[in-house]
Amino acid sequence: MKEPKIQFPCDYPIKVIGESRPDFRDEVISIVRRFDPTIALDKLKEKPSSKGKYSSITVMLWATGEPQVMELFEELKKCTGVRLVL
Repeated sequence: MKEPKIQFPCDYPIKVIGESRPDFRDEVISIVRRFDPTIALDKLKEKPSSKGKYSSITVMLWATGEPQVMELFEELKKCTGVRLVL
């Protein structure tokens, strides 16, 4: 049997890239908090693209299992303006 690549539970970084807009950060945080209410905002990283059209947000999630992570990815992809979830 194959060993899983990730041992849950664990800290799991999620990166969301989307169109820069005033409420993008708050919307991403709101979605992630539904899956992990303990996220630490002091560890959140936000970076605008070189031309400012896009923004990337990286947040550390306390992941309890693959189903949680996959469901979070699907919810984030539904967010207006999101281009990529890593």
